Amino acid sequence: MTTSKKLDRSDPHRRTRRDHSTETAEDYVEAMAEIIERSGTCRVVDLTKHFGVSHVTVTRIVARLQDEGLVVTEKYRPIELTTQGRRLAQRSRQRHEIVYEFLLALGVDPKVAAIDAEGIEHHVSPQTLSKFKAFVQR
Repeated sequence: MTTSKKLDRSDPHRRTRRDHSTETAEDYVEAMAEIIERSGTCRVVDLTKHFGVSHVTVTRIVARLQDEGLVVTEKYRPIELTTQGRRLAQRSRQRHEIVYEFLLALGVDPKVAAIDAEGIEHHVSPQTLSKFKAFVQR
């Protein structure tokens, strides 16, 4: 392993916990951006269908995202991404696409690659993502 400092045994676990804490926000803003791009607006019902979860679950997550400054919404109104939310959605989509293309380049079936990319995108480091991108561009 070539790192600038010695790897502490807890480093991978610490990073995984941090990555898990942002996964939902990334997934939701990415989905919102896609839905808005496709249909012009995003409502709670769109997200319940997209994720296959309850109205209550989506409402709670949207409230959390609003508290974090990623979305704005009012009762019975569409959900809008803030500038910060749009930036996060764009970064998430780019990471997702790079991981997906990398898996396809390895010969992974497109359906499997789509499922795997959804999990991997949240846990890949910028350095590894850069290597994935370079590999795909060759």
